Amino acid sequence: MADLQELYTAIVEMQEETAMELTNTLLDEGVPAMDIFNRYQDALGEVGQRFEKQLYFIPELIMSGEMMKAAADILKPYLAKERTTGNGGEKLGKVVMATVQGDIHDIGKNIATMMLELNGLDVKDLGVDVPTEKIIEEAKAFGADVIGLSGLLTLAFDPMKSVVDKLKDEGLRDDIKVLIGGGQMDEQVLSYVGADAYVTDAVEGVSRVKGWVS
Repeated sequence: MADLQELYTAIVEMQEETAMELTNTLLDEGVPAMDIFNRYQDALGEVGQRFEKQLYFIPELIMSGEMMKAAADILKPYLAKERTTGNGGEKLGKVVMATVQGDIHDIGKNIATMMLELNGLDVKDLGVDVPTEKIIEEAKAFGADVIGLSGLLTLAFDPMKSVVDKLKDEGLRDDIKVLIGGGQMDEQVLSYVGADAYVTDAVEGVSRVKGWVS
């Protein structure tokens, strides 16, 4: 029999083939898909911590993200079934995600988008290098509860601020929460941008959004 700790270790140690085998075995043994998914979240959190401590580097981040994507393809049908059983399949809320204009990094955004979807959110991903006007237009058309803005570079700060300012100009700021994410984010950037919260990893981002919409 497989166990969730074995899965966690395989993910953290970059043993992709073992992780996929364990994922399938755990499902076959009747382990809830959400329990498996939560273990992936925990493991990605550990990978992120190792990255911050310079024990891991960009290749490990990329590989862990690829493992998460592959696992998501396996888990999605099971998670959908579990959600339908639990709450009628209703979506918790609507989130627009985008990497802001001038930045093309999308690993963190893609992982966060996938994790939000797996946690019952209705997500529209606008991609990378997205202008302020398009983000606002899409958020209005989609009826977004939250706008998630991603950026890895310091040049992303001004476009993020532009989105918040535009929401204020259009009288939407009180209706839509703004979450900024990326490795450079901190309290000082949050204050400058005027967003509601900042996160430096996808797991924390999902927790923030669920807290707002539930």
